[in-house]
Amino acid sequence: MKRFDNKTVLVTGGSSGIGLATAQAYANEGARVVITGRDAATLQQAAAAIGASTIVIRNDAGSLQAARDLAKTLAEQHIKLDAVFINAGMAKFAAFSDVTEDLWDATFNTNVKGAYFQLQALSPLLNNGASIILNGSINARIGMPNSSVYAASKAALISLAKTLSAELLPRGIRVNVVSPGPVHTPIYGKLGFDAPTLETVAAQIQSQIPLGRFGKPEEIAATVLHLSLPESGFIVGTEIIADGGMSQL
Repeated sequence: MKRFDNKTVLVTGGSSGIGLATAQAYANEGARVVITGRDAATLQQAAAAIGASTIVIRNDAGSLQAARDLAKTLAEQHIKLDAVFINAGMAKFAAFSDVTEDLWDATFNTNVKGAYFQLQALSPLLNNGASIILNGSINARIGMPNSSVYAASKAALISLAKTLSAELLPRGIRVNVVSPGPVHTPIYGKLGFDAPTLETVAAQIQSQIPLGRFGKPEEIAATVLHLSLPESGFIVGTEIIADGGMSQL
């Protein structure tokens, strides 16, 4: 028997990178997987890679109405959830002097507001004993230049894991954070840098990782699976850092 047989899980931003790797890991363990994302074509490609039973829902992670619509769609299909991985997010870096209100709003709408109200809307659909995992970042723990807005948004998620766990524990629902360090995902191409700058930044970052390499999406997915299982039942309201030692050594 696989560990997620007869269980249904939701992965937001499940069409690429860490989200896709996690959705595949859940499916390999027998779960029925629901994935969301903004791009319909990419979602269909991801569904083909995950498996035939994958449920695909196009959704904007930064929209309050989309959060409600997602919950409504799941309810209409009589779907109850055993695990939720809030993975959808955005990362754009800028110097403190260059940060605009638009950048601030877009980052916090997607990474914090969207996550918060998505969970609020999904709460009635969570089975007792369900697990919620938020995708954080070690940027909330280190003072990386040009990351102030992104880092602040991820720090907010670490706080939410504590407060929401305290509120949801009567239902046996745990909320935890996995905070990756640098991982090979498409998001690195969306940081707002041109190609030469991105290459330079990537080399600088890699030099700071004690393991000497970027992480793999599958390595983060393994941690998410662990936090989704009853065997991690004593881990509540906390953060697991998976960064190759970057923020620890």
